[in-house]
Amino acid sequence: MKTISQRRNVLIFGGAGFIGSNWAHWLLRNTDANIHIFDNLSRRGVQYNLESLRAEAGKSARLQFTIGDVRDAAAVEKAVRPATEIYHFAAQVAVTTSLLDPKLDFEINLGGTFNILEAARKAGNQPFLLFTSTNKVYGDLGMHPLATEKSRYRFKHIRGVTEDQPLDFHSPYGCSKGAADQYVHDYARMFGIPAVVFRMSCIAGPRQFGNEDQGWVAHFLYSAMQQIPLVIYGDGRQVRDVLCVDDLVCAFDAARSHISVTRGQVYNVGGGIENTTSLLELMDEIERLTGGRVEYVLDESRPGDQLVYVTDYSKLRRDTGWKPKLNVRQTLTRIEGWWKEHHSGLVPEEAREPLAGAALENIPGAA
Repeated sequence: MKTISQRRNVLIFGGAGFIGSNWAHWLLRNTDANIHIFDNLSRRGVQYNLESLRAEAGKSARLQFTIGDVRDAAAVEKAVRPATEIYHFAAQVAVTTSLLDPKLDFEINLGGTFNILEAARKAGNQPFLLFTSTNKVYGDLGMHPLATEKSRYRFKHIRGVTEDQPLDFHSPYGCSKGAADQYVHDYARMFGIPAVVFRMSCIAGPRQFGNEDQGWVAHFLYSAMQQIPLVIYGDGRQVRDVLCVDDLVCAFDAARSHISVTRGQVYNVGGGIENTTSLLELMDEIERLTGGRVEYVLDESRPGDQLVYVTDYSKLRRDTGWKPKLNVRQTLTRIEGWWKEHHSGLVPEEAREPLAGAALENIPGAA
């Protein structure tokens, strides 16, 4: 049954991307909200996501789309003005790109976020705002000793990373997302904007076009299904917790539904200790799922990679009751089903494109 809300106008920056399109689909199916997608369509595959959203909306007139860039302050301000809720997923999403072009990374991630915050402040109606940040704001976590096991690393003394972990940006990408993260937090405190920050680990699921810099779970699976060899940067024992995007959108809804508690807060969001996997373990799981063999070669580690990141999501669970429901195997099955259904239609040039390598970038937010 749909939840009826009066004049709920949802604006999604980066709404044609992976996370944004999944959130928009959820809203179309479960609420009566009007949805405004703001996206520059720069990421591959997003046009297909947009067409899927249009099909879902049908003739309801609930879906609006604007081609725009978050660096355009005037366009952002115009889009924000009627919004009652803002979800900011638009971003430069790769550590590697931030090393090659730090200025671009800065202008999109920090400048774009500032434009959205200023537009929300000027709008005068204090719209709810949710910003997706990243575990990269915690740096390499070198202060936590690790143990080495046959197929993975693990923390020796902690189960997962809490919000009390000191910030240590460690890369241009970490700096830009971390500074934006802090701006959102401070605008909530200083200007009363009911804003929430999600610092996210590895998000995976349908509508994800994985590549070597973003979406590594999908990238591994697509490569295996197409018999494309992988390049693993490091020894493959690096560990992340995986959260299915279906669970993530429920976390978005939980944060908004409990706004009296969540406003002004920062939350670590991920699959948690029960949904961890290393690269080596994920390849084994993919082989069990597909029945094929994953071919790979090893290469040197890349800058900014955390050997282990595991989310402690207990704060969000305490404040909202949310917790993940889908495990890593179920997430892989969902990705596989989506790929099989869609790759021969509008997506072949996207999902079939050979991809050169993979690392644990775990980028949140857009596409």
